[in-house]
Amino acid sequence: MHRWLRIPFAAAIACGVVLSLAASSLAETVMEKVARTGVLTVGSPLGIIPFSYVNDRQELTGLSVNLVELIRRKLEVQVGRPVRVEYAPINNLGDMVPLVQAGAIDVTCGSQFTWDRDQFVDFSIPYYYSGIQLLTKKTSQLNGSPESLVGKRIGVIPNSLGETVIKTIQPRATLVTFNEPQGALAALVSGQVDGVAGDSLILAGAVLRLNSDEYVQVPELPYTNYGIACMTRENNSRFLNTTNLAIAHLMQGYLVGDEKYTAMIDPWFGPNGLIQIPEDRLRDYFTTVINSHESIRLPQ
Repeated sequence: MHRWLRIPFAAAIACGVVLSLAASSLAETVMEKVARTGVLTVGSPLGIIPFSYVNDRQELTGLSVNLVELIRRKLEVQVGRPVRVEYAPINNLGDMVPLVQAGAIDVTCGSQFTWDRDQFVDFSIPYYYSGIQLLTKKTSQLNGSPESLVGKRIGVIPNSLGETVIKTIQPRATLVTFNEPQGALAALVSGQVDGVAGDSLILAGAVLRLNSDEYVQVPELPYTNYGIACMTRENNSRFLNTTNLAIAHLMQGYLVGDEKYTAMIDPWFGPNGLIQIPEDRLRDYFTTVINSHESIRLPQ
């Protein structure tokens, strides 16, 4: 139901050249574009366990991939025609917000909500939460305290929340930039950096790839917390409503034990998932989000 879409002008995003190229797409809403073309363009960072990554069978998989499939199904009902997903691989995470702003992609999920980003793009309701931590070797002297960061080489993604947080809590840390998490992780393994600053859930997924007990996430409590959501262009309320409804159905389905929905979450989160989250914590979070809106009847 989906295929890959290459974005050859991704590098131009950073300097704003692509804005003129995408101007025509901004003249219509996401829903109008999907109704006209039958295509939903989804930005997808690769190698981001548990949200979107390529597995051993060379299949794109993850919690966000499952969520996008729910959104696609709801779009088909909304626009009254078949809809397919085109995935646009995003290699430089710093391009994500400009790509959404420019209309080069319609939506991306697994995104960190921040108030700064919310000035430029719109976010769905969150479907879980995370925070910023450090991944380091257990033998390292890094314990996550600001003092332990002095003079240490910390891998970060440019313009990321991880970079901002480390700059704020310890200006005397030495920041080493990488365009994607895999490069930062490789530098940690080889000893080029002392730690990597990033999203707690993504760092936990990185440890799975390392398949080693030599690494630890610090500090125990993240430096900052935020919701994980889908991100789309501003002023696309109908598409945002459809996305929110898909997320609500996913969480409600999990809470009532519907196998269709639990199967979309259990492989990634939960006591037996790749990222092991206590079931009561997951259920409490889903309940809080649902109750802050409305309990809903699941589609048949």
